[in-house]
Amino acid sequence: MSEYGPVLITGATGFVGAAVLDELRSTGRRVRALTRTDAGERTLSALGAAPVRGDIMEIDGLISAAQGCDVIYHVAGVNAFCLPDPAPLYRMNVDGTRNVVRAAVAAGVRRVVYTSSAATIGEAHGTVGREDSPHRGSFLSHYERSKWEAEQVAFEEADRAALELVSVNPSSVQGPGRVKGTAKLLIGYLNGTLRGLIDSRMSVLDIEDCARGHVLAAAHGVPGNRYILSGATLTVREAVELMGRVAGLTEEPRVLPPWAAVGIGKAVGTVGRIRKRKAPLCDEMMRTLLHGHAYDGERAHRELGVEYTPLEDTLRRTLAWYVEQGVVTRPLPAFSSPTSAEA
Repeated sequence: MSEYGPVLITGATGFVGAAVLDELRSTGRRVRALTRTDAGERTLSALGAAPVRGDIMEIDGLISAAQGCDVIYHVAGVNAFCLPDPAPLYRMNVDGTRNVVRAAVAAGVRRVVYTSSAATIGEAHGTVGREDSPHRGSFLSHYERSKWEAEQVAFEEADRAALELVSVNPSSVQGPGRVKGTAKLLIGYLNGTLRGLIDSRMSVLDIEDCARGHVLAAAHGVPGNRYILSGATLTVREAVELMGRVAGLTEEPRVLPPWAAVGIGKAVGTVGRIRKRKAPLCDEMMRTLLHGHAYDGERAHRELGVEYTPLEDTLRRTLAWYVEQGVVTRPLPAFSSPTSAEA
């Protein structure tokens, strides 16, 4: 790949970004990684990237960082619910994406791989989301709306400038290193602190498949296309039960009825708004969970060559990491001895 210039990646210190960086380094690509801090520089240097100072909210620095690059992987973004003020979410996800695409055009970059979200598909309740699914016409959360608007902006800006832009739309990404979002359900179950769950459908993607999908999108993706990355679809209860089998647990968490989930979300969210703090639960989070998601990742398999890891393998690797890092604090039957942990 020596005939190609370096690539630039944003968000490389995050869960997905770090995995994309690692995948790029494994292919021998020279990687520049955007960072705003000294700590970020040290982390990125240790990961084998060339750190460059910049901020996706400052276009001049982005243009400078992108000079001479062949591809930009725009992974940076905010994934959050229950924010007392969602304005920063929109600025980072929408305005930041616009800046990255415009900087790519100004710097003469050939292609942008944009990390969108499968949530932008907006599939109707109970249906399977595909790249061409009709949008339901409403949004479940500010996060979903911000990512949808950002994707629209990315394609519009790229089309206006004849820039090659490919959108990668991951479903719920899981694997070693993830401790937030839906991973909290699994961690809570493993630690015995999960009091109840909302049983709806979810689609899951292995972090390594997600990273590989980004790199394959740069190599084989059709400009202007979206590619859903999604390896397995199951219910939340099935996911927890599968993790239980991997861990050697037989406990079954209580399933909350929808009316109870809605009530809890509204009550906790209201308290958060009154205190002007991010609440652990709120109505938009409960709406998202109750709606559920099911996605079809076949196009990425067919057109990009993405191969999906069996979910049980993902959960085994994840559980081993949880134990190693002390994220799971109670003994687990499957990890009760060195021999069983290595099995």
